[in-house]
Amino acid sequence: MTVASPCTGICKLDPATSWCLGCGRDGQEITGWRGAAPEWRAKVWDEIPTRLAQMGVSYRRMPWTTDELRSFVSQTLAPGQGTWVMGVVGAVAEFTVAPGEAIKVTQKADDFVAHTTSGAMRIRIDDDVRALTFDAPGTGGAPRIVLATKRLTQRMPGDAVVSDLGDDPGCLMPEQNGKLFDLGLGRREARFCVRVDPGQAHSALQNALGASFSNALPQIVGPLMDESPTRVVETSIGRIEVSGAIPLPTASSPAGPHTHLLPDQLALQRALPVDMDLPRTYLPAAIFYPKNLAEC
Repeated sequence: MTVASPCTGICKLDPATSWCLGCGRDGQEITGWRGAAPEWRAKVWDEIPTRLAQMGVSYRRMPWTTDELRSFVSQTLAPGQGTWVMGVVGAVAEFTVAPGEAIKVTQKADDFVAHTTSGAMRIRIDDDVRALTFDAPGTGGAPRIVLATKRLTQRMPGDAVVSDLGDDPGCLMPEQNGKLFDLGLGRREARFCVRVDPGQAHSALQNALGASFSNALPQIVGPLMDESPTRVVETSIGRIEVSGAIPLPTASSPAGPHTHLLPDQLALQRALPVDMDLPRTYLPAAIFYPKNLAEC
């Protein structure tokens, strides 16, 4: 039996309770963790949610080892389990399996790669990835899970202006292998790209090179809507690719993989939804919404 450490990398004791504001343990539990019995560790884990709530900490780390986290990811990729989201508020890609749609999942070392007819996702689970939740235990239903990495050790190479990235070596859908353009959101958590073939969208993006997203948007939005090129959203642990048609603003999102690019929400400069604030120690990389929440 292996019981993971609850450490979140935020090592600061609350003066009122003497519990760590990151993991909910006291000083003796922290120093004695490595040599403690699994049963003792499990008992401490059981007490952590109550302690964190008492200190007003809204998030908690899930008690999963790296292998257990990999098992969780594998289970979520089955049809009907929920939705994986990568990106930032206002610019996201969502990977889910539409009713009746097939999914192919492969695993190689730390990487999971999943394909449906209109999208693909690659997600890397190694010892640097942390699983956290903002949902209290026992509240009913499966919790939302946020995957994050340490901010100091990870950084997305996203540009602050529209950029031509050339060929896409990480392409998951080789039948759609055009040139990759970064739309220039300038966000550390994620970048939003499109992969285009020669045509009006390619020409519009070339003409917008060096412009900020907001300045480029009026000249690129029409061709992108008309051609619906593959959208690629990347974070520090992987990417989601979506090849389905971009719906009109008045239309509903498709049931399978899809994207949202909403300038008014982007202006909020939020990495996560309003009820999911992580400390700056972490760089959020993906969110899993279980089926009961994904359909809300």
